[in-house]
Amino acid sequence: MPRKQKNNGRGENEQPRMNPQFENEHFEYANALPVEDGSIAEVMEDEVINQHRGHTISSALEHGERYHEAGKRDVELYIRTYNTLLRSSGEVSLKALVQAHYNIDSSLHPDARSYNPDMSAFIYSVLRLPASILYCNLVLLGQSEEVFQQQGLPVDTWQAVTASARRRKWFYDGKETLAVYVASVSDTDDIVPILVAFQIEWNKINYLVNEDPTTIQLLETRMERSSPVFAEISKVLRERLHIAPDDWQRLEVIWGDRLWENLLIIGRHRKSFGLRMLGGSHVGYVRATRKWWAPVKNVLDTLGLPDRPVYFVSSNTHSMVNLLSGLIRSREDELTEFALKGPDPYLTEECRKLQDGKVPGNWQNFLYFVARQWLNTPAGKEFKRNRAREEQERGIWYVGARYGLEIDAQICELSKLRPMAVDPRCRMPHMNYLAKSDAIILNIDYPLGMAAYRMLREIMENLTHIRGIYILGKAATLNGSIGDVMISNVIMDEHSQNTYWLDNCFTAQDVQPYLIYGSVLDNQKAVAAKGTYLQNRQYLDFYYQANFTVVEMESGPYLNAVYEDQYLTRYPVGENINFARLPYDLGILHYGSDTPYTRGKNLGAGSLSYFGMDSTYAASVGIIRRIFETEIEAVRRQVSRPLEEEVGALAEGEEPVVKQEAV
Repeated sequence: MPRKQKNNGRGENEQPRMNPQFENEHFEYANALPVEDGSIAEVMEDEVINQHRGHTISSALEHGERYHEAGKRDVELYIRTYNTLLRSSGEVSLKALVQAHYNIDSSLHPDARSYNPDMSAFIYSVLRLPASILYCNLVLLGQSEEVFQQQGLPVDTWQAVTASARRRKWFYDGKETLAVYVASVSDTDDIVPILVAFQIEWNKINYLVNEDPTTIQLLETRMERSSPVFAEISKVLRERLHIAPDDWQRLEVIWGDRLWENLLIIGRHRKSFGLRMLGGSHVGYVRATRKWWAPVKNVLDTLGLPDRPVYFVSSNTHSMVNLLSGLIRSREDELTEFALKGPDPYLTEECRKLQDGKVPGNWQNFLYFVARQWLNTPAGKEFKRNRAREEQERGIWYVGARYGLEIDAQICELSKLRPMAVDPRCRMPHMNYLAKSDAIILNIDYPLGMAAYRMLREIMENLTHIRGIYILGKAATLNGSIGDVMISNVIMDEHSQNTYWLDNCFTAQDVQPYLIYGSVLDNQKAVAAKGTYLQNRQYLDFYYQANFTVVEMESGPYLNAVYEDQYLTRYPVGENINFARLPYDLGILHYGSDTPYTRGKNLGAGSLSYFGMDSTYAASVGIIRRIFETEIEAVRRQVSRPLEEEVGALAEGEEPVVKQEAV
């Protein structure tokens, strides 16, 4: 079947113009291919030439079965290609992966082959890479600090850098090298396509910057942003680089005053990353996970909590603690004043609308959103200095990530919570019973892909009294909208090819009362995919036809760990597994952050902002209420049991035991 050509808003017969510098990459790839009957190299060369000339029909289409619509097979080939390349002990050029990246027709990178930059994919990648990536040509992957040190790379002395939209430990040597810790194979499936997409889009922009010699001169201009000339030059630059106004604004938000400078860096040289995997073994991943667990275990041991009943939650480190501690809400007056008189006009406008009842919204959610900026003020910084102490007074302990995995943890003793400080949405009758509870909540920042399996397995090996497992994450939705909450009772895991059928403890009624802007879709079917870029239209169509409507990355690996907690063997491959009856609560919630069937609708194309918190907090409220209900009932049973035993003893004629008060 011939490969379908995308219209992309052009004329019906007009093909996208190929960047001449990219043609070299196509030709080099083609020349490296074996020459079989009819010559694949000539086929690819014909296709590229005809694309560049704007021909209606590529002669490559005449070769029939050689060309097809990209599907799951192309994705698997891409994964196998970079995994085999990374076995090399030396550096691997990402240029070797460009064609394989093109071939998957990623839904997240629909205009990879286009002459114009795919700004949605570029921004998505920029948000998930450290800012120092602009200066780097080599990326090193390793599982632990020891792996780097064995190679003579003292990453502990390098500058620690971060990416705004992906939790991962990066280190920059101040020159041209980045080192990154990988917690599982899923990290490789995430990092490699992001780097390849970033390189492809970088080189498109590089070509456009150099297409007109005066563009470099404009970027070298220094002037005040308030100048009207600045706005005019920005418009010229934007049009020359084929960047839409809204995408230009997003770059301004991300890069701020460095926008022109960063574009100048891109324009001065083409990007060709080198990639090298140091070590990389199954045992290495296990060792890295164990090092992550050690600080959490130390806190549990210090507090005398290792044998307590546990409610495990995988969500984030802000919503749960905000709902349980009440510390942000206790600063309501300060936060309101900051919103009304602070530097952000958006906060001022939204605050007034909420106060006047002109827009729907939850006031607590708005306070949590305002706090993100308020924490950078002098008053906010003072609050941060005292926050740990105040949280610990309420039984909440924070354990920051120290080794390998960039996953923070929180431990909450239910008996020490202050019921009137808890968010009003989470309160319920008989909360006084929680004071007699010996249970804890262990909440972790949701990990990526297979790291979820390793982390839950490590937790279950050390904490044997699990009362509930609750997973909250973001996902792509194939039938909903951004901000919707999806509740699945069937999970297909791409890693193990297992399909899990479960009795999800949540229904739409558990979340809908607390959701304002979106919908709750229960009885859904989810796919735990290998990576965000590793999806294409045929891939999504394949699952959608089987009524799989949620695409995420964590629930399948988590369920693989649950399997090993219930059965004698390691999780199987390619089986249907019934989790209808488990000895503990199991609940899985996802909020929609992407709609891959809608062009450009992903987190690279925009931010969930304040409205995104609506679904996050609604789902978090549902989880906390479920934990409270379960634990209150458990405590009530414990309290009533001694009374039942005493009544039973009296019925048998025994004398009641009279307890004397101490004088």
